[in-house]
Amino acid sequence: MQALKQLIDNWILLAQGIIGSVGALAFLVAFMYKIIAIEPRSVTEAKRWIGRIVFGTIGVELAVTLTHALISTIPTNLH
Repeated sequence: MQALKQLIDNWILLAQGIIGSVGALAFLVAFMYKIIAIEPRSVTEAKRWIGRIVFGTIGVELAVTLTHALISTIPTNLH
């Protein structure tokens, strides 16, 4: 059971790193687009995308916390 827990922890760390990197890149691109956009509609769309990126990042962090909470409820005699 310890090996499974370690495997899950490794996958969580890998996913956090990938999501964090992609999220940061997407945030920078949306922010730069918001700065250089000429049309007001484009600025509004860029702001929406920034909100979605932030919301998605918070969702990933909550999912990781929930996963750790669920794993910690496994009785120790099953490890």
